[in-house]
Amino acid sequence: MQISSFLLPKDEVAFIQSSVSMREAMEQLEHHNYTAIPIIDGDGKYIGTLSEGDLLWKLKNTPGLNFDNMHEVPVTKIKKRIHIECVSINAQMEDMLALAADQNFVPVVDDELVFIGIIRRKDIIEYYTRNITD
Repeated sequence: MQISSFLLPKDEVAFIQSSVSMREAMEQLEHHNYTAIPIIDGDGKYIGTLSEGDLLWKLKNTPGLNFDNMHEVPVTKIKKRIHIECVSINAQMEDMLALAADQNFVPVVDDELVFIGIIRRKDIIEYYTRNITD
């Protein structure tokens, strides 16, 4: 089986541009009810994932930062506490499964590192549950 069969394409996935502010990132997380969201640069390349925890730690550790001035902080200035690995669309199934074991989703990129979507751990578990019990 190819990992592309699990792909949730980019046009169905919420993500943020690297140019957005901390405030905009928080609003996107809230709007989509996500705990983490992929970050894409101006060329469409995956550059990381921002989590709620990253936002909270930035807020806690930055004197004077509050909800009123979060719009001044670029998302690129927020330290990512956990590095979420991406996988190539051409990777082996085992590579993707190893990442999915530790991540809620696995960002998927093409050969140029352009973000093309995600694979959700939930979808993998549902697939294997259906096929094991049938």
